[in-house]
Amino acid sequence: MTKKRILYSLKFGIGILTAIILASVAGLVASDVVLASSDGGLKSATQCSFIIPPQFVPGDGEGLFRHKDYPMESSSISYSIYYNGKDKVLTNREKQALLQKAEAALVDESENLTKEIYQDLMSEAYSSEYGKNVDFTVTAFSQKSFDGYPGYKIISEFQPEGEMRVHQTVYIILSKYRTFTITFQGAEDDECQELFDQSAATIHVN
Repeated sequence: MTKKRILYSLKFGIGILTAIILASVAGLVASDVVLASSDGGLKSATQCSFIIPPQFVPGDGEGLFRHKDYPMESSSISYSIYYNGKDKVLTNREKQALLQKAEAALVDESENLTKEIYQDLMSEAYSSEYGKNVDFTVTAFSQKSFDGYPGYKIISEFQPEGEMRVHQTVYIILSKYRTFTITFQGAEDDECQELFDQSAATIHVN
């Protein structure tokens, strides 16, 4: 059975609501972690790869893959990259501006993303977009390692008014200059969880 191996390019954004919100959250996470890791603890990575099941085809946004039976089957897989640009050569003025930003951003240098912070950020973002509470709930939150790179696996669900409940699994992978975000999402009556699990098992970073 032929499968597609997807390599990340150095572009950001995939043009759909969930991805935009998640990319924003990933940016905040990356900023805090990279700024806090002044000892250079995070390794640099240039790409992340994973296998897209053949049942999914390119969608209407960059990095978006929808089920081939869409819209009857609403499941989707998406990915994005947040690039912090901190490997660029900075002028003294730019370095000073970055230092001031870091000092303002870091209240506690040991702080990392938590279940509560993620739920608050995502709930606020979705509620703002839909104009009302969508009952965004994180049901599982864990730290993971991907080929030696730290990250998170986050399982959540939400339900826009008049629509079916949506189940979402997000993988956020951190490196020194880039944060990779992979999202598997589907309605409660979709039957793609096994495909999602198989795809997630192929995630590699280097």
